[in-house]
Amino acid sequence: MLYRGAKSPVVRDMGGFKVRLNMPGWLLPRHRDHGYGPLAMVAETILDPGRLVAMHEHRNDEILSWVPDGVMRHDDRASGKLITDRAHLMVMNAGQSFWHSEETLPSDPPLRMLQILVRPRSLDLPANIQHGPITPVPANQWRHLVGPEDGDAPFFLRNAIDVYDLRVEAGAAVAFPKARGRHLYFYLFSGAAKVGGAGFADGDQGLLASDDQLELVAVRNALLIAFLIDPNAPVVRQGTIGDHPKIPPAYLARPLLHVLRWRNRLLGKA
Repeated sequence: MLYRGAKSPVVRDMGGFKVRLNMPGWLLPRHRDHGYGPLAMVAETILDPGRLVAMHEHRNDEILSWVPDGVMRHDDRASGKLITDRAHLMVMNAGQSFWHSEETLPSDPPLRMLQILVRPRSLDLPANIQHGPITPVPANQWRHLVGPEDGDAPFFLRNAIDVYDLRVEAGAAVAFPKARGRHLYFYLFSGAAKVGGAGFADGDQGLLASDDQLELVAVRNALLIAFLIDPNAPVVRQGTIGDHPKIPPAYLARPLLHVLRWRNRLLGKA
């Protein structure tokens, strides 16, 4: 069954630094976990030009930084300064401890990106960072970005999850990636598409809790990111951000999301 989630109304606005929080487990009616297997959270992050997110620590979070719009200027205590943009990807395997900061210069364009938090397979693994170029691909073809350590993707996360992205042209039909025993979660970053007969637009998300084949048809040019997840993989749920103790389970979050969406409609907020 395909579960559809409308654009999340859970937004933290810290003045020029805005984070929209998406929890895949919240899409399921009776799910007690805010995450889904290894995937803990997808955070859409917007950073205004000239904004600094000061040095801070992560533990037991595997963090994928995917930057289709703008420039993220990263600094950390291990590798120093790095730049992530449309042509580069970053994975922070935080493990036992990893400190980093992010910023944009006043001359930079506005930054809109996803920071994806994945649960590692075990506690307090060695800290690591991966950064490098990603190869452009033609439109309407999935690009394999990240996979497990023993896979063939150019970057790795320390659990059973694979990550793909897609730029699809209006009118094109494309099948989602598929693997035996893996469930599918996807996030539509921009544009519009039909999936399983349902409409998806900017910020909408979907979860297919099976390994059945699924296809999308682009209504407008669209940009998506998709995850193939082993829902039964061993996970550590002690991530600094991805499993923060204040995050409610689905059965409590769903009524709250309903109230927030109605409030935002009344206030005219996106």
